[in-house]
Amino acid sequence: METVRTPDERFINLPDFDANPHYVDIDDTEGGQLRAHYLDEGDPSDPTVVLMHGEPSWCYLYRNVIGPLVDAGCRVIAPDLIGFGRSDKPTQQSDHTYARHVNWMSQVLIDHLDINNAVMFGQDWGGLIGLRVIAAAPERFSAVVMGNTGLPTGHGRLSDAFLQWQTFAREATTFPIGAIINGGCTSTLSPEIIAAYDAPFPDDSFTAGARVLPSLVPSSLDDPASADNIAAWEVLGRFDRPFMTAFSDADPITAGGDAPFRERIPGAASAPHITIAGGGHFLQEDRPAEVAAAILRVVQR
Repeated sequence: METVRTPDERFINLPDFDANPHYVDIDDTEGGQLRAHYLDEGDPSDPTVVLMHGEPSWCYLYRNVIGPLVDAGCRVIAPDLIGFGRSDKPTQQSDHTYARHVNWMSQVLIDHLDINNAVMFGQDWGGLIGLRVIAAAPERFSAVVMGNTGLPTGHGRLSDAFLQWQTFAREATTFPIGAIINGGCTSTLSPEIIAAYDAPFPDDSFTAGARVLPSLVPSSLDDPASADNIAAWEVLGRFDRPFMTAFSDADPITAGGDAPFRERIPGAASAPHITIAGGGHFLQEDRPAEVAAAILRVVQR
């Protein structure tokens, strides 16, 4: 598997971001290795919170969420998906499959970090991948919080807008990641923050994962990930620990996506669901204090 690694100097002096990097080598599923990056902040003996980013962001998205969680007595783990942030980046879109991304994050969180009694927060692909990790090892998680995400199975047709986004991401001549994230926020990001989101991607050879993930969302029951997601829903349908939704009210992409979680997961029945006002798709950027507070509600329970 051909990969590239973003030079360390790309990550120097990013705004409001001074967390120490941690790395682990994992199996790339083809006999080689990939270096995965994660943040690990706070006291290791404190309750563990896992923060899963989506596409096309990286763990920088959580820079204003991590501090309040650590201050409240949490250990915070925030991995970079393979293909994003400081993690290695396979250069071919075909190297990125839904199953591989689940496998890669399972290696990081379960095999390497050996998390237990953890609370997971997932957004966008952080939910699509994170929920599959949970379904594979539900005993490792004491609670779940999901915001602006889903676990699609291929039932029903994807919207025309999303199909257009898939095509654009795969085929556009330029793929301005920082500008895309800015467009998914209700706030206006500074040029320095936009540049920080661009930092992991010096040129287009680094963007294969960011470009292809939208096309890996199951769009029919024939999709390779459909059966696995259906099986994951079966496990989640027995998950009786707290399962909270904290979707924002200004994200047209995932509007209404909290309903299936509330209806189908037993642990959602007594969870303190909230709607975060004023947040766009990237609610961690728009409303970080509210995201941290939502997570702490289930940690404290």
